[in-house]
Amino acid sequence: MATTNTLSDPAIQLQLRQAKMDDIPQIAALSERVYAGTGMYGYPEPVLIGQQNHFPEGQFVVVAGEKIVGYCATLRVSEKRAFKQHNWSEITGNGYIATHDPHGEWLYGMEVCVDPNYRGYRIGQRLYNARKQLAQDLSLKGIVFAGRLPTLASRIKRYGTAEAYVEAVRKKEQRDPVLSFQLRNDFEFIGLIPHYLDADHQSMGYGVHMIWRNPKVSQTPTKGKQKNYGKRQPDSVRVGTVQYQQRKVQSFEEFMEAVAYFVDVVADYKGDFVVFPELFTLQLLSMESQQLSPVEAIEALTKYTPQFREAMRDLALRYNINIIGGSHPTRMPNGRVENICYIFLRDGTVHEQAKIHPTPNEAYWWNIEGGSELDVIQTDCGPIGVLICYDSEFPELARHLTDQGAQILFVPFCTDERQGYLRVRYCCQARAVENQIYVVMSGNCGNLPNVANMDIQYAQSCILTPCDLPFARDGIAADTTPNTEMVAMADLRPDLLMTARNSGSVQNLRDRRHDLYHVRWKGK
Repeated sequence: MATTNTLSDPAIQLQLRQAKMDDIPQIAALSERVYAGTGMYGYPEPVLIGQQNHFPEGQFVVVAGEKIVGYCATLRVSEKRAFKQHNWSEITGNGYIATHDPHGEWLYGMEVCVDPNYRGYRIGQRLYNARKQLAQDLSLKGIVFAGRLPTLASRIKRYGTAEAYVEAVRKKEQRDPVLSFQLRNDFEFIGLIPHYLDADHQSMGYGVHMIWRNPKVSQTPTKGKQKNYGKRQPDSVRVGTVQYQQRKVQSFEEFMEAVAYFVDVVADYKGDFVVFPELFTLQLLSMESQQLSPVEAIEALTKYTPQFREAMRDLALRYNINIIGGSHPTRMPNGRVENICYIFLRDGTVHEQAKIHPTPNEAYWWNIEGGSELDVIQTDCGPIGVLICYDSEFPELARHLTDQGAQILFVPFCTDERQGYLRVRYCCQARAVENQIYVVMSGNCGNLPNVANMDIQYAQSCILTPCDLPFARDGIAADTTPNTEMVAMADLRPDLLMTARNSGSVQNLRDRRHDLYHVRWKGK
């Protein structure tokens, strides 16, 4: 492979800095290059998003000009977790570092990647130095990790066992490209971990358990169990969910006037988010003089998509509020019809989230197809996720968003009777408990007699929390009266989620058995 090293250009400099969200495509490409041919895979972008959201100060890159040529990822772990036997998936949360413990005494080094074309420039050394500096800045006890043995498989016949090979490297009778480097950098060998990463065939699945002790911090073991009851912060996110009354309108302008009213109300209360229901734009079909066939209805709605996007984006900018724009059936460029939630941020950015699982009715009547992308959305109030109605009934989706760092999950929904509503409600409460996140539901009430699939509505919109002592008694931060047009608002505190995840009565995310199971996203 031809080299693409640019360092011969005197204008190009090597710089180390913290990684940013904008770096993620380059980091993903770098990891793919590094692990090509090893039997292991690089990091998909959702995993890297999770790393950034959970512990941004622990991720570093080395850049040559504008090109990322080195990357390392870390998380904080407790002393107990740092020194017991573990595997890679278990301790890193399958790479998303959803296992990051903000109170952990040790920095765990989970990854170092160096571009093959830039080896020999001590890029790995720079990244290791950055880790040491971070551990000192955070007053941590040190760094722990399980390193690779990339030449073990080719030399195992000579040494017989992995233990004998490691001992030869420690005595400098044998050189290993990774372990020898780590020993030179003052890391101490404390043991081998079998089955640390079985996909690493070069290392025969072994991890070399190594530590570096911070000389500026006492290494005296902590006496007794430590309790963390939550460091309170004043920061909160104010959310308003709209229980929207479906009624006949005469024009697009009349529809937008109703929408603007609710945006104005929540903005007047200094809200950060206002949420509208799934398919609330079907109200536009009430302007038609007769009931349309399903195909005609979709085509009629599609023509409003550009107007709807423009008008909603303008509202987000004018009222300085983030708008979760319900959902709107949309004809995609490839001809597919998808049920899309448009998210309008107050800086003018517009995001899209397709419904992953259309209901049988949507698929039958409107030929709606499911999307294949599900990513967190970065907002000025932290990372959020959106699942449209039926999607909330699939726990893997919420877990995928939580792994990427989502703190609030918005669920626009549309249900016609109480049983259907309760399916969504109970599942949303479960998502809040099992992922220790906030879940905001917004539904329609009222009826549209001449609009197919919108004849009757049942809703009780709400804002749900985990069920633990720092939160509302019933896990409900705010609720509405069933089938009554109204707004429910609540202040949500992300710091309480961190408290619950790391020191709550139960710690669902921390206690997951990554050694037994995980969610692997295979879509885009």
